[in-house]
Amino acid sequence: MQSMRDIKRRIRSVQNTQKITRAMKMVAAAKLKKAQERAEGARTFFEKTRSIFHNVVGAATDLTHPLLVNRGGENVGYIIVTADRGLAGGYNVRMINEVVQHIEDKDNTSLITIGRKGRDYFSRRKYNIVSEYIGIEDNPEFTTAQKISQEVIQLHETAVFDRVYLCYMRFQSALTQIPTIVPLLPIEPEETEHEGRKVEYIYEPSAGEVLDWIVPKYMENIIYSALLEAKASEFGARMTAMDSATENAEEIVDKLTLKYNRARQAAITTEISEIIGGAEALK
Repeated sequence: MQSMRDIKRRIRSVQNTQKITRAMKMVAAAKLKKAQERAEGARTFFEKTRSIFHNVVGAATDLTHPLLVNRGGENVGYIIVTADRGLAGGYNVRMINEVVQHIEDKDNTSLITIGRKGRDYFSRRKYNIVSEYIGIEDNPEFTTAQKISQEVIQLHETAVFDRVYLCYMRFQSALTQIPTIVPLLPIEPEETEHEGRKVEYIYEPSAGEVLDWIVPKYMENIIYSALLEAKASEFGARMTAMDSATENAEEIVDKLTLKYNRARQAAITTEISEIIGGAEALK
């Protein structure tokens, strides 16, 4: 049976941990508000950009571009966005499990990992990691998305990637984040809302040069939006996890306090019994 000293020491330890989790919850909540605003703002811009892009590409019948052509290769690339740190509930585990279930052939799969947790998991299991990005800012820079996009295009041009998937956690709320895997390359035009309605575009200086500019920009926007969504999801998951940890710590303190009071009462009762027993012996 634990002594009162041990119980009191454990109460102090749990209370100290509770202070840390409460502070981490408050920090995550503050970061979440800003990250959510950025993610939602970028989502609106991205949806409009995607709509315009697919309208332009879908309206043309004679446009070709290396990033729009499905060449049927077997080499598959995954861009996987995870966090650099843990203490975010099941955020990293859910994303990694979703990717593992999606991968069909490990031998023909190459990865670009964004975040230390994903990098560590897949490197330990001997996946082919061609590039890694660690220490992404809480407010991701657009230049980071540009750098990743340029690398992906280069790997696609050299046939390291024939098909590419972008894997990230889509933010829905502080309590709900959805593991999302979307095809990135080759870019396939979506069906327009007004099927059969053709719009003629005038390309200046030429259709090929316009696509050479607009396709990389489209990819940069997709990757940047994914980084913002992932950061908002990470902070939401961490805030929720730290809130649960704080509540659990409170429950543990209550149970330990009750246990301490019972032990203290038992000690007092024993002392009283000994005093009475000693008094009786002196008679």
